[in-house]
Amino acid sequence: MAVDTLDAKILRLLLEQPRTSVREYARILGIARGTVQARLDRLERDGVITAYGPRLSPAALGHPVLAFVHVEVTQGHLEDVADELAEVPEIIEAFSTTGGGDLLTRVVARDAAHLEDVIQRLIKMSGVVRTRTEVALRERVPHRMLPLVEAVGGTAKPR
Repeated sequence: MAVDTLDAKILRLLLEQPRTSVREYARILGIARGTVQARLDRLERDGVITAYGPRLSPAALGHPVLAFVHVEVTQGHLEDVADELAEVPEIIEAFSTTGGGDLLTRVVARDAAHLEDVIQRLIKMSGVVRTRTEVALRERVPHRMLPLVEAVGGTAKPR
């Protein structure tokens, strides 16, 4: 699905001003409210917009430690392990990957000891062969979508 310039402008507003109304987006863009709503509906239907809601800080929720844990899984057990991972609240994302492991998880913890407890829980799961952990020291590029929206929508700012 192609994102045109108007879609990109709408997405930019959603990212920059997420609590603004559709009516206000229309006013800012100088187009009809119905046009904005129709575009939003299509972007949702096409899977471009996948969710609405606040982004929460694990650190502010008492989990300042961030680690990426690679999980190697016994062949044929990927789905079972993924289902078990979904039961661990400290695992905030998990992806199937190529390379050194079968799954890559994003794990948050209260401190190093808590991280070790979470990793031990993973190691004990049926189907888990081994894990490899990398602790994040500092976030260098925060999660962002605006540069991608600008690139695909043809609205990228000149450098």
